[in-house]
Amino acid sequence: MTKLSVNINKIATLRNSRGGNVPNLLVVATDVQRFGAEGITIHPRPDERHIRYQDARDLKPIVYTEYNIEGNPVKKFMDLVLEVKPTQVTLVPDADDALTSNAGWNTIKHKDFLVEVISEFKRNNIRTSIFIDPVVEMIDGAKNTGADRIELYTEEFAHQYSLGNEKGIEAYVKAALRANELGLGINAGHDLSLDNIKFFKDNIPNLLEVSIGHALISESLYLGIENVVNMYLQKLK
Repeated sequence: MTKLSVNINKIATLRNSRGGNVPNLLVVATDVQRFGAEGITIHPRPDERHIRYQDARDLKPIVYTEYNIEGNPVKKFMDLVLEVKPTQVTLVPDADDALTSNAGWNTIKHKDFLVEVISEFKRNNIRTSIFIDPVVEMIDGAKNTGADRIELYTEEFAHQYSLGNEKGIEAYVKAALRANELGLGINAGHDLSLDNIKFFKDNIPNLLEVSIGHALISESLYLGIENVVNMYLQKLK
């Protein structure tokens, strides 16, 4: 079964919009795990517009499943991850002002930088994953950085699937097959939803984990978060 990690950035966005502590991020993280989610994902950004750096620290004793922290490995982010020591760090090359993640790493161009960063995390026993486009050359490059896993950036798949184009999965299948050959674990995330998650999971060999936030929280407005978490779990079986 592919693991479901719930990204709770949107909960923090809602909390911050009123300046108080409602909804309570720690309670939500506790509840979604109790409902069956196998992980919690956060993506703090330098301006702390949703997840705050202190949230990452406060969540550490709360998350008893897998704890995944995503972000661009600038010094402040690296210091946070090395302090908190989550289960996994996912490296994402997003700009400071990016609304959301919008590209994967060029693992060839940035090889030396990634090798240095990943080596530091692995010395601290933190599993590393690289956010990456479904391009075979980038998968090969990821292997050469020393990463443990890749996270396939699935926005293009989701867009094509919404248009009825199931062939949009083909590049992801090729990338996954290459990752399997190289011994890289496979995660995935971005715009995955109840509509497309089963098709994606059924076609990607050895998909270990999906990280879902925006769609899951949006769907929960209509269906309830406990129900939605379990709907995802059923589709990931």
